[in-house]
Amino acid sequence: MLVAAAVCPSPPLLVPDVAAGAASELGTARTACAEALGVLAGARPELLLVVGPAGPGERPGPYAPGTPGSLEGVGVPARFCLGTAEGPAPEGRLPLALGVGAWLLERARWSSAPVEGLAVDTGLSAERCKEAGRELAGRVSRVALLVMGDGSACRSRKAPGYLDDRAAPFDAQVARALGTADSAGLAALDAALARELGAAGRAPWQVLAGAAEGARLSGRLLYEEAPYGVGYFVAAWS
Repeated sequence: MLVAAAVCPSPPLLVPDVAAGAASELGTARTACAEALGVLAGARPELLLVVGPAGPGERPGPYAPGTPGSLEGVGVPARFCLGTAEGPAPEGRLPLALGVGAWLLERARWSSAPVEGLAVDTGLSAERCKEAGRELAGRVSRVALLVMGDGSACRSRKAPGYLDDRAAPFDAQVARALGTADSAGLAALDAALARELGAAGRAPWQVLAGAAEGARLSGRLLYEEAPYGVGYFVAAWS
């Protein structure tokens, strides 16, 4: 059963070495992420699952404890692992979103529960996402999720997807659902619109919606901004 969830943005810019001179611009977001991870630790889960989108060329599916990740693809030699391997380190590399999640956990010195990962195909239907979430919630009696993903990429003319008038209302819908632990609101997000707006967090958020069904969690929105024309959210459910 899902006992807690943290929702965090997934840009590599969260890592100060990547942001370099602009590192302070996401300082408030990092602080909010740390607070959300504290909520996860306080829930005393038996298993933590990091859920995020599989980017272009990345493999969707599960990732074992100890799977390595890095930021070498964005020019920074930072390396980290998804929790601790139970035996020899697994082969392969974490998708970038899961890698940022693993970095957040290492930064928080996570030791509260074993960690596994799930990279979600961004084209997966809402129903399939919810089904995956229900399966995750049923893994053990106390499950926590760290859900990585971004909102629309069209909030300004300098945004990756340029300005789209539909972006702000879409992100407002996301913020309301995350801030109130509204599973139905997340499940109702329009997959086609999310794709057009470049909102890669849609599928992971709908996995959370499925996992939270019947859990009766409450939510808090800890951060909501679009500093680079991309919607970033941090929320804690418990």
